[in-house]
Amino acid sequence: MPTSTAPTHAVPESGLLWPLPPVRAVEPAEVARLAGASQRALVVLDDDPTGTQTISDLPVLTSWSADDLRWALRQNTPAFYVLTNTRSLAPESAAARNREVVDALVAVARAEGRPFALLSRGDSTLRGHFPLETDVLARSLVDHGCHAPDGLVLCPAYVDAGRITVDDVHWMRTADGMLPVAAGEFAKDATFGYRSSDLREFVEERSNGRWRADEVVSIGLTDIRVGGPGRVADLLSALDGGRPAVVNAVCDDDLRVVALGALAAERSGKVLLYRTGPSFVRAMTGQTARPPLTQVAVDRPGASRHGLVVIGSHVSLTTRQLDRLRSEGGIREIELDVAELLAPERRDAHVATVAEEAVACLDRADAVVRTSRRLVTGADPAESLAIARHVSKALVDVVAAVAGRRTPRFVVAKGGITSSDVATDGLGMRRAWVRGTLLPGIVSLWSPVGGVATGIPYVVFAGNVGDDDSLARVVRTLREDR
Repeated sequence: MPTSTAPTHAVPESGLLWPLPPVRAVEPAEVARLAGASQRALVVLDDDPTGTQTISDLPVLTSWSADDLRWALRQNTPAFYVLTNTRSLAPESAAARNREVVDALVAVARAEGRPFALLSRGDSTLRGHFPLETDVLARSLVDHGCHAPDGLVLCPAYVDAGRITVDDVHWMRTADGMLPVAAGEFAKDATFGYRSSDLREFVEERSNGRWRADEVVSIGLTDIRVGGPGRVADLLSALDGGRPAVVNAVCDDDLRVVALGALAAERSGKVLLYRTGPSFVRAMTGQTARPPLTQVAVDRPGASRHGLVVIGSHVSLTTRQLDRLRSEGGIREIELDVAELLAPERRDAHVATVAEEAVACLDRADAVVRTSRRLVTGADPAESLAIARHVSKALVDVVAAVAGRRTPRFVVAKGGITSSDVATDGLGMRRAWVRGTLLPGIVSLWSPVGGVATGIPYVVFAGNVGDDDSLARVVRTLREDR
């Protein structure tokens, strides 16, 4: 791998942005019109539930049965999400799950007569199974007689959270300024760590040199803001053999220009596969950033007056957010001790005790079930992931036990793996609608369709977003109507 020239320290945001060409404004309605005219469904395979936090009024599935996929394809929306939760799985299991989804999707889409495009939604801080997932998706399409993707569009931008790409370097907003992502805590992830902030070099690093950095196409901000959709379409139309292109973006208008270019390339016959952060889906469906919801109705007779907050994330931001929620009062904390969970002879009794305490708590306060704050990792990435799965399973067992005895007024799940497992296994959720956000561009509210969770507001809250006060603000909003 060549020596990186990407910065390694924080810089002022103004200094990063001032030399750029003026933004090219694009009406979201223009993208929505072209996306609708294509009739194709953008199927977003979300590697954890937090990919929904920039959009509203789209379906989300936690199951990919034929019935569930048929339901989603018939909703007449430009896109829908399939929660694969593959970021929590070992590589072999993640690959198998992607194949399962494509197997089911191709059959149902053909029967329904609706074309589709695939978008693999990954983390805006570059964690996840890349390029494994997009490789598997491409091979699976070919196995079903579909056209092989001509190009792979990599666009990890998450504008609302300050994750942007300039001169091919991916940045994250911090209290000290804009920091190249490889210099931040997420790049040190025990399972998905990486070294490269330059996206072209990141592709080379993660593909083990299969694609060299100088082979990766760059769609720069000059291409986007000066050349416009036509220039983007030309760059994407020149892709072949699955060659990657990385997208620079600072704002939603940049992403809308890319969306228009991508739709034009698709209209000309190009088959594109996408690996993106949350913001690109909003751009590609012609949605705008909507104001956060200010009140959340509970449509569940007999629900408790209090809610359940489940915290599995261990990043430092989550710990600070928990501290701030604690200072607000009105909660009772129940700890799941990771050391107890990893001792087979004590695990079940500990889970039962925590669930019993949470049920009792719901009669007088919001229950916060949290893992012990000391992060326990394994000897290697696979072992660390196995520990995370073990802890998440315990959280799920607690939620299932609580929901079986008492209906919480709301459920907040903090952390990517946590929010997926609590939805699918803890609450048995298969279908839902994403109704909007509780904070600007972050923290999505789901409305479950069918099952024991019907009528219970479900909040998906990533571990790595917001400020110190964000969790407390969300809980305040959820308490408004009681």
